[in-house]
Amino acid sequence: MDFGFTPEQEAFARTVEKFAREEVLPSVERRDETGEWDMELWKKIGDMGLCGLPIPEEYGGSGADAVTSLLAYEAFTKGSKDPGLYLSLGAHLFICTIPIWLHGNEAQKKKYLPKLASGEWIGALGLTEPNAGSDAAGIQTTAHLEGDYYILNGSKMFITNGPMADVVLVMATVDKSKRADGVTAFIVEKGTPGFSVSRKLNKMGHRTSPTAELVFEDCKVPVENVVGEVGKGFHATTDALVWERGVFLAAESLGMMAAMLEDAVEYAKTRTQFGQPIAKFQMIRDKIARMKVTYDAARMLAFRAAWMKDSGKDGKFEASIAKAFYADELVKFADDALQVFGGYGYMKEYPIERMYRDARLMPIGGGTSEVQRLVVSSNLLR
Repeated sequence: MDFGFTPEQEAFARTVEKFAREEVLPSVERRDETGEWDMELWKKIGDMGLCGLPIPEEYGGSGADAVTSLLAYEAFTKGSKDPGLYLSLGAHLFICTIPIWLHGNEAQKKKYLPKLASGEWIGALGLTEPNAGSDAAGIQTTAHLEGDYYILNGSKMFITNGPMADVVLVMATVDKSKRADGVTAFIVEKGTPGFSVSRKLNKMGHRTSPTAELVFEDCKVPVENVVGEVGKGFHATTDALVWERGVFLAAESLGMMAAMLEDAVEYAKTRTQFGQPIAKFQMIRDKIARMKVTYDAARMLAFRAAWMKDSGKDGKFEASIAKAFYADELVKFADDALQVFGGYGYMKEYPIERMYRDARLMPIGGGTSEVQRLVVSSNLLR
């Protein structure tokens, strides 16, 4: 494994970080407060090529590999200090657009990928339900075939980008008794009769990323909108797991860690107590050291999974190992960073307050930490 990056990769990451700092960071405090979605800002992100970075050029993307993508999206999160907006970007790309690229037929790829990769359309994944979270195979949304259409009935909960998505990759079962083997993936477009946004959800963190409950009531979806094979819908998401856990969520965690570490170091050098910078105090140095070690360890694990993906290896196991580590450690990391800032870290005028709230989602979303450890132990004990 090569532990270095090419000059081109490093230059691109610097460009992305500069863009995020100049275009995204100035408005994040306001958007976090109001929960509003800035479509003009999204268009700028699309113009930067970030909405479809790893998608092949023939479908409107840049064809970037996993390592380049991870490096770029880490830089975006670090520069923007806006994990929420990045969550929307990542959900759009890694759990909607990439599954269509990996499992869609040629007609679907030509129809959807160029508009998704450019950011003209926003994507979402409709998987989680009010009573089906970690037990994804227990979804209750049904799909019944009637002529040339599948009729979908059910609801989806905690859907990132739900309020404004143009395309939702919906998981529904054609046979509940088959559990996972009955789940099928459908492309549902905004405006499809029977599809509606029930309510926008008010969250503790990631407030710059709109989240909603979606409802399907006798929603007619053409048979040509089935992604992959009937009964094999989970293939569309599981085959994208390295992209999701090894790139998407890893980039967010690493970017947050990098931003918080940089801010904590600078604050420790300039904040004076008892006549000297708090950086002189051993307990502050201990926190800074732990943060740096955690960041480097998380980075190694994440880039290993991304490197394996680019090398033609499976990488799913390694991606779960990475997430099992960086998700829980991010919460501890944010706590240490806030403690360095003391009372100021608790104030909204400092980004650490926002990122402290945002960090708490990581052990929950994209597969809970408990599930990741179950995956790891199951692989070792089988």
